[in-house]
Amino acid sequence: MTDPFVRVLDFETTGLDPAAADVIEVGWCDVTQNGEITAPRFMLIHTNRPIEIEAMATHHILPHDLIGAANREHWKPTLAAGGPIAFIAHNARFEASFWPDAPAPWICTYKAALRLFPQAPRHTNAVLRYFLQFDSNPAFDRLKAMPPHRAAPDAYVTAHIFTRMLILENGRLERMGAWTHEPGLLPRILFGKHRGLRWRDVPPDYLKSIGRQADMDEDVRFTAAQELSRRRTPPTNPPEPGNRSS
Repeated sequence: MTDPFVRVLDFETTGLDPAAADVIEVGWCDVTQNGEITAPRFMLIHTNRPIEIEAMATHHILPHDLIGAANREHWKPTLAAGGPIAFIAHNARFEASFWPDAPAPWICTYKAALRLFPQAPRHTNAVLRYFLQFDSNPAFDRLKAMPPHRAAPDAYVTAHIFTRMLILENGRLERMGAWTHEPGLLPRILFGKHRGLRWRDVPPDYLKSIGRQADMDEDVRFTAAQELSRRRTPPTNPPEPGNRSS
């Protein structure tokens, strides 16, 4: 019987819509209970669908790269092999949309990063790599992280993000799993006249107006609602003696 482990995944696809696109590359590496990261691996996957230009501009996989690639029915059993207790992905919503019947729960390192590293300038895989200074860590192999936007290197970077989070969470997955099922809690407002401000510094009327806009991004609406709730909630600690109002 093998020890429990999680599998970190990254997919490259022909497009963004899972109803009209195929997975054409999967990359993965495992993280063991003691935080060891296995070497990243990848599989190219054959498709009859065209690769959208925007997708090619991101991952640079061309149709001729898929000649002789694995059949599409092979990648799911390969990624499920060994029985990982969870699948980890950066913006797991995307990977999960291409694998809705995955045999283990998803954990999203992007949503966890919003909460655990709110001071990061952005929360993409690549920005977190440099914000967390992985390249100065001898355990981080820069060659395995190259080239960006390919499945195996991106999975490798995400594995390092995840292990840093695991340290902060004392080895527990529960909160990261719960955050995955909620909209993202944004550290700063990213649009409009209050762009760049922390949400705690945004006027309440503006927060309320966000909640009334049904077409607003769900992460923005969720964050505005959470901030309004925080302001309505009284402090849990009683005031110190001598600081009470008379």
